[in-house]
Amino acid sequence: MTRSRKKKKTPKRVLALPDLEQAKSAVLNTLTSKSGQRTYDHAITEFVEWYCSEPRLAFNRTVVLRYRISLEQRQYAPSTINLRLAAVRRIAYEAADSGLLSPELAAGIRRVKGVRRLGIRVGNWLTAEQGKRLLNARQICSHWARAEFEF
Repeated sequence: MTRSRKKKKTPKRVLALPDLEQAKSAVLNTLTSKSGQRTYDHAITEFVEWYCSEPRLAFNRTVVLRYRISLEQRQYAPSTINLRLAAVRRIAYEAADSGLLSPELAAGIRRVKGVRRLGIRVGNWLTAEQGKRLLNARQICSHWARAEFEF
């Protein structure tokens, strides 16, 4: 009884540049907005440059955490860091989908938390009642009439 054994193609732990480019194009193809494509392209390109500049790192949760720390050290805004981490999470998802990365590693990368956005709102904000009154006031159309509208 001889049984032919098929060797399963094990997903990689270290993604090479062609693998990252393949995952990048898969991510960009899923985005419909040109602005989103441009933003994710920039974020992914920056991550690939950082990833390739480090000594051969396995693409896992720890590496993404190190990338997050690197972004924080450059004093990027929390929203910028979160956007770049979202792009890296999408890379992991697409790499796992195409068999380049194990689903367990991709799940670990997806669990990397973003940076908390702290701060206070600046400016004059309307209350809920004021917003309703403003939206219901259709007859007010000129700039001066809006300026004189009582809040």
